[in-house]
Amino acid sequence: MIKGKSIVLGVSGSIAAYKAASLTSLLIKNGAEVNVIMTKNATNIINPITFETLSGRKCYVDTFDRNFEFNVNHVSLAKKADLFVIAPATANVIAKAASGLCDDMLTTTFLAAKCRKMIFPAMNTAMYENPVTQDNIEKCRHYGIIVSEPAEGHLACGDSGKGKMPEAEDILRQILEVLGKEC
Repeated sequence: MIKGKSIVLGVSGSIAAYKAASLTSLLIKNGAEVNVIMTKNATNIINPITFETLSGRKCYVDTFDRNFEFNVNHVSLAKKADLFVIAPATANVIAKAASGLCDDMLTTTFLAAKCRKMIFPAMNTAMYENPVTQDNIEKCRHYGIIVSEPAEGHLACGDSGKGKMPEAEDILRQILEVLGKEC
């Protein structure tokens, strides 16, 4: 059950960022409060106004945005979250999460969050299968982060293989499973 749950949705700079709009819409339709945080690279793929329109809330990109009510946004968002989801998660964001690096609003808030965390990788097959990426995924799992297996199929780069972000309905199902176990 996600009705009344606070979900932070992190959107990183994978071409699959457009799928996060459908996920936002599904979460809202199911009664969740959704706060979206995007990396600057993600804004090159999809505009923050899309998420603001779907969620009815400000979409965060800049850690030092001065256009807000006074509070430390990355900490306040982290504190109120029942679940933190990064979808899509690039190899870069996964590496940062695995190492505790926080150099933007998304990774800073992710590190500050004490709630359950889920990552949905989306990248080229060679990047996903790279031993460094696999080590980073295992490190995330070691820290209790749920890392979903990407889907297989035709990728934006023209390759076929593992690396596709699951469809919004599949992600919603996984979110419901995680939150259902905690209720």
